[in-house]
Amino acid sequence: MHLTIAWLYGSKMNIYGDRGNVLALTQRARWRGIGVDVVEIGIGQPIPPNVGVFFFGGGQDQEQIAVSNDLRGAKGAAIKAAVEDGAALLAVCGGYQLLGHEYRPHDAAPLPGIGLFDLVSEAGPERFIGNVVVETERWGTLVGFENHSGLTVLGPGVAPLGRVRVGRGNNGHDGTEGAVYRRAVGCYLHGALLPKNPALADWLLAGGLERHHGPLELPPLDDRYEVAAHASAVGRAERTR
Repeated sequence: MHLTIAWLYGSKMNIYGDRGNVLALTQRARWRGIGVDVVEIGIGQPIPPNVGVFFFGGGQDQEQIAVSNDLRGAKGAAIKAAVEDGAALLAVCGGYQLLGHEYRPHDAAPLPGIGLFDLVSEAGPERFIGNVVVETERWGTLVGFENHSGLTVLGPGVAPLGRVRVGRGNNGHDGTEGAVYRRAVGCYLHGALLPKNPALADWLLAGGLERHHGPLELPPLDDRYEVAAHASAVGRAERTR
C-alpha cells in the first residue's frame, strides 16, 4: 500500500510544533511497511487527486490572508470534494479557522473559509495559552497545547471533537474543543498533537488508506513511548490547571 500526505501551506502555516503531526503520520505508516509521499502544497499549486491525508497547520493573521485568497474557488472545492470522497484531514488553529465559513480578524475584513466545517471564528479579546485535555467518545482522552485568541462557534452541521476537561477549547464558554466532519478533524491543539495521541493518528491513517485501498485494519504498533508521553502530558496539564 501507498499513502500520499498533502501538507497544506507548510512554509506559511507551521507554528508551535505543527510539523510533528506530519512526521508522526509518516513514521507510523512506515513502521507498518506502508510507502509514504509527503507533498507540500503552497500558494498557486493545485490539489493532486491521490491525496489520502491532508494536514493544515496554524499561522498568523497575515499568512491567513494570503492563504484564504488562495483557497477560494477550485482549490477549496477540491479539498472539500476529497473529504467527501473519504480523504482524512487534520487542521490546527489557523488552518482549522479557514476550513469554516469565515474568520473575522481584528481590524480587518473577514476572511472567507471553504465551508468544510459548519463553524465561524473571530479574533477575541483574550489569548488562551496552556495545556488542554479533551474527553472524546471515539479516541478517549486527547492532550495538546493551545495558543490562540480565536473564538470558534460550531453550527448544527458539525460535531465537536470533544469536551474540554482542562483548558479553554473552541471559545472558552461552551466547553467544546474542535470539530469533526466525516474523516476531517479541526482543533486548536498544538504540541504536536499526533505523537502524544496515537489513536487519533491511526484513525487518520486508516481513513487516508481506505480512500484508495478499501476497508482495512492497521496492524498494532508498540506504543509504550507514545502512551507514556500521553500520560505525562495529561498529568502536567492536570497539575497546572
